[in-house]
Amino acid sequence: MVFGLGNPGERYAQTRHNAGFMAADALAESAGVSFRKKLFHAYLIGKGSRGGRSFHLVKPLTFMNNSGRVVREVLRETEHTVADMLVVCDSLDLAPGSCRLRLRGSSGGQKGLESIIQTLGTQDFMRLAIGIGRPAHKGQVIPYVLSRPLAVEEEEFGRGVEKAVEAVFLLLSDGPARVMNEHNRKEPHD
Repeated sequence: MVFGLGNPGERYAQTRHNAGFMAADALAESAGVSFRKKLFHAYLIGKGSRGGRSFHLVKPLTFMNNSGRVVREVLRETEHTVADMLVVCDSLDLAPGSCRLRLRGSSGGQKGLESIIQTLGTQDFMRLAIGIGRPAHKGQVIPYVLSRPLAVEEEEFGRGVEKAVEAVFLLLSDGPARVMNEHNRKEPHD
């Protein structure tokens, strides 16, 4: 099961914080998955398959800071466990154009991950972080994550989302070790 994190609504659609939503949308398009919303449920869900393995794609319709609110419900509905779950989200700690898979760990300050950890009471789930870089000044984090990448950053940002899609499909076919070998490497600087 893949949870792509972001904020709902047109206002946030192309912002850095919605990297997880963008990856979920790109996964859906690539795998021919259609999202649907069930009445009285705060998430979009779709089911697809790749390489003979089926998977669910989920986009919580809560805001980022409340992403955990729907996790238990979705796990129950799909009969998945926390061990089956991959959360895809943005990361200030990675450069644009990169992504990194972790099998467990802290939220690293990412509010969506924090919400999921609090809801589940565990850090033992996979997460795939898409790099968005950091703003020049620490006090600018909120406006930075809630804004669109600058024109000069768009290509790198898009590359990070594409790498995340590749990583998810690689995870389904070959498992986490292969994803970490291919995507967790440091990129050489020009």
